[in-house]
Amino acid sequence: MKSSLQNDIGLAILRIGGSGLLLTHGIPKLQRLFGEGPIECADPIGIGAAPTLFLAVFAEFLCAVLVLIGFKTRWAAAPIVVTMLVAALIQHAADPIGAKEKSLLFLIIFLAIMLLGPGSYSVDKK
Repeated sequence: MKSSLQNDIGLAILRIGGSGLLLTHGIPKLQRLFGEGPIECADPIGIGAAPTLFLAVFAEFLCAVLVLIGFKTRWAAAPIVVTMLVAALIQHAADPIGAKEKSLLFLIIFLAIMLLGPGSYSVDKK
């Protein structure tokens, strides 16, 4: 049986590592949202490019930061899970597995975080 310390360290690694990697996708989207010129973004659910980009920034930047620090972690992981479901199952539905692999990996990571919680090394537990 694993100790609570090992579980908490494992959850911290999963939370911080997954969020850090997701921010490499969220930061460029944030810059695009506030950049000059027209907003260009895929529109997989038909709500328009600007709302789609806003929702992606909300999940991939803001929610990723919240999960990274472990604040409202389960709630913050939920929009990320939904975003990755849309990316994998709608935006990349017809693509080969290699094109949807990143979104599926992020989906698995943040679904696990949503189910397991942040662990002891988080703002939620302080």
